[in-house]
Amino acid sequence: HIVLDLPQLSILELVFRLKGTSSMLIRKRKYPAVRTKLWGKALWSPSYFASSCTGALISIIRQYIDRQKTPD
Repeated sequence: HIVLDLPQLSILELVFRLKGTSSMLIRKRKYPAVRTKLWGKALWSPSYFASSCTGALISIIRQYIDRQKTPD
């Protein structure tokens, strides 16, 4: 009998918690440069992107991520 340990949080809830917690920590430190980068009063955009890459080599995934940092 195989028991799968399924995640307790949806991706949406995980992202919501990560953004909320990191926003509180960053705001507590009162970095002066942060105030100039806010979306209105929000630190993060309300959007996010999630994807799976089962079976892909980590080197290919890293290459894909690195290429996102610069325009074509």
